[in-house]
Order: sequence, then C-alpha cells, then structure tokens
Amino acid sequence: MVLCLLAPHPKRINDTTVRQYPAFLQLRDRKCLIVGDDPNTDRQVESLLSCGARVVWIKPAGAAVAAHGNDRITTHLRDWCEADLEDCWLAIANSEDPQLNAAIATACETRRVLCHVRSQPEISSFAIPAVVDRSPLLVAINSGGVSPILSRVLKSKIETLIPAAYANLAKAVGRHRKRVSDKLPRISDRSHFWHALINGPTGELAFNAEANTLDTAIAQAVDAIGTNTTTTGHVSLVGAGPGDPDLLTFRALRLVQSADVVVYDRLVSPEILKLCRADAQMIYAGKARANHAIEQGSINQLLVDLAAAGQNVVRLKGGDPFIFGRGGEEIETLAHQNIGFQVVPGITAAAGCAAFGGIPLTHRDHAQSCVFVTGHLRNGEVNMNWQDLQDPTQTIVVYMGLVGLKTICESLVDNGRAAATPAALIEQGTTQSQRVLCGTLETLPEVVQKAAVNPPTLLIIGSVVTLRDKLAWFHPAQKSTAPL
Repeated sequence: MVLCLLAPHPKRINDTTVRQYPAFLQLRDRKCLIVGDDPNTDRQVESLLSCGARVVWIKPAGAAVAAHGNDRITTHLRDWCEADLEDCWLAIANSEDPQLNAAIATACETRRVLCHVRSQPEISSFAIPAVVDRSPLLVAINSGGVSPILSRVLKSKIETLIPAAYANLAKAVGRHRKRVSDKLPRISDRSHFWHALINGPTGELAFNAEANTLDTAIAQAVDAIGTNTTTTGHVSLVGAGPGDPDLLTFRALRLVQSADVVVYDRLVSPEILKLCRADAQMIYAGKARANHAIEQGSINQLLVDLAAAGQNVVRLKGGDPFIFGRGGEEIETLAHQNIGFQVVPGITAAAGCAAFGGIPLTHRDHAQSCVFVTGHLRNGEVNMNWQDLQDPTQTIVVYMGLVGLKTICESLVDNGRAAATPAALIEQGTTQSQRVLCGTLETLPEVVQKAAVNPPTLLIIGSVVTLRDKLAWFHPAQKSTAPL
C-alpha cells in the first residue's frame, strides 16, 4: 500500500518537462551496489537491507567497517571496478569523486542497471525519495532534484498527519485480503467493502484498541459479507477547540474528514466545518440563548438513530466536549443504547482564548489556582457560589458570561471581591475576529456595552489580566482593546 508524491524533473526535452515515473522496487534477494562512504550511506544501506536486498558496499581503503549483524551485506575496502555491476539490479554512487560517480552512472546505463548519483539527478536513472515509513504503508516524496530540502520539510509535515497506528491497520487488512477477494470477486465490490471498513468504526480500532481486537473486528466484518446483517455505526464526540482550525488535534481532523454525518454546534467555526468531507451530511444542532435549533434530548436521540442506521457520526462541539459542552449527557445516552463511541478532547476555550489573548491563567506572582464556571442565566439569575470566588490569588474563567456580565461583576464585588479587580472579555478568541476588552469588575460591563460584542465570548477575572500589556502576541486584523 503506497503513495508517491513527485515534482517535475528539471531536465527538459523539446521544452516539455520530463517527469519521473513513481515506482517501488522489489529487491528481496537481489544484488544492490553502493560505492562511497558519505554521511547518508549508512542510512541507505540499512534501508536496502530492510527490503531484503543483498548489499555489496565498496568503501575507500582504510575506511571503517561497521558491524551490521546481517549476512546479506558484503563490504570491500578497495576501488570500484565495472565487474562489481555483475548481476546487479541497482547501484548508488556516493563517492566524493564526481568523475568516479559519472563513470559508475555510465557503466550502469550500458548495463541497464538503475543508478542513483549523489547530488547529480541529471545523470541518475532513479531518485531516492524522502520516506514516511508506516510499513507496510509507505509515503515517498521526491522533488526531482529541484529541492531535496523541500522534500524533507514535506516529509515532516506528512508524518504528523499519518499516525504510526496506520501500520497496524495496513497489516491487519493484509491478513484478511485474500478472504475478501474470495468472497467479492469484483474489484468494485472489494473497493467499496474496504473503503467502508477503513473509514468506519472498525478502522478506528487501529487507533484505540489492541491489535487482536482490530483483527477480530475485521474477521467479523468479512464473515458478514453476503449476509443481511445490519452494521451499527459509531459516534465520535469531538472537541473542535476555540475556533482556529490549526488548533484541532490530529485525531479530530482525521475523524471530521472521514465522517458520514457531522452534527455540529453553534460554536464550531466555519473554517473548521470546511474541513469536513465534501459529501458528508451536515446537521446543525446549535443552541443559542432562548433559541435551540434542536433540544438536548433530541440531539442525544439523533446520535443514537444515526449510528443505529450504520452511519459513522462525528458530534462536533466547540472547545472541549467535557467542559460545559454537555458531552457527558450525550454519551450516557449512547452507552445506554449500546452504541459504540469515543471521546476526542479539544482545546477548551479557557486555554485557547487566554493563550491567544496574552493572559496566562496561572502565574507565580498573580494566581496559584484557576476555576472554570458557567455564567449561564437560569430564570434571570447567575447561580454561583460567590463566597468561593473571593480569593485574590485565584483566576476566575467564566464561560457563557456575556449576557450576565453586569450581574457577575456586581455580585463578585457585593460579596467581597475588590471593584478594582482586573477583568477581560475575549470575543471570538483565536480567530482573526478576536477582540480583547479589558477593564475592572467595576468598569468592564460599560466597556463591553459600548463595544457591541457578540458571542462566543470568554470572561477572565483576576490580576493575571494585567499581564496582557506585556504578553499580548496575537494581533488579528480586527482588534480593539480598552485600558484598565
């Protein structure tokens, strides 16, 4: 199972760019020659040995001979000669001598032996790509000699997008491939089966379960081919973070890109929704004050119904689903109905918005603890234990505190918190529309009223707010602040 990414080769014939043909070579028990001893040679030798090749390594006289513990490698400390290419399939010229490298390339061309010459793609007949190794899954990146550094940069980026667990999935699929081929002779039927399995709950087990659990699940799916058994879907409760799509976890990104159905709330940014699979069914389940698109009980049942119909569902929630996101209620219902689920945490608004706002939630000189509370109004009142919020060395983070801002500030002061306590309201945190409005418990409500703020917002109360003047680093296109 392979993917190869290539850029055009720099050589031109009749003004037409010559591209390289991507291919992966089977070298088991085949002779491969390496000439030279530059810093990359050891790695190339190990790569060839891992493919089962028989390696002949010609090194300069007096060079060190490393112990590889492998009987497939033969090392000679002498000059290269053309006879070394006898029965050779592939050669790598890594000599410090450009003329020797050119001679090796010419001899290989005559004998029709594939040859790679260090730093000379114009006389090489193949390129050595940068490889992301998730064996048996390999991803190769090659710039055609234009920019090897760019290939390595892309490799590092791709490595973060392909978890090591894909190796387990590839191996498990390989163990059952023949059985599926026997049951589904048509290629289109096999493709449909594997696509559904890899992108569904069974494939997800590669990231969440032991290898034998994954293997058993695939075996059961193969056994069910041709039967009328209804496959139950799966629900992933995914935290979308505070708004910036770059703050999604790798797992969250993978899931939203493979889900059949995405049930999302009001706080999920449009930029994150654009990352969802193009043909996914999108269901809005947002809840604003006194305006619920779908009541919570109906959302819980919707997730059950979608999964029972065999759908791969992502329940996408702003921030973290277990911090004022009612995620616990949703998976309680799923558990009661025996629907499989997983929870993918996200960067909660408190962490994300505070960081982008330049306000540390704890600081040795200002705050030794931090408390998260909800400012949601119930019957026109904010229900908090005000006496527990009076410690001046404690930072208070209030979710959903915009509507009740004036009540929250006044209640804290009435119960003993100093009116001059610094406070900040962060609007649309982590996005290019972020604004940070600063004041005190006494002045902030008026500052916010004049600024015409819209949710989502986050309220931070405590002396850590004074650090913003020194620590603010994020400067979006639209920004407005008010002095303390």
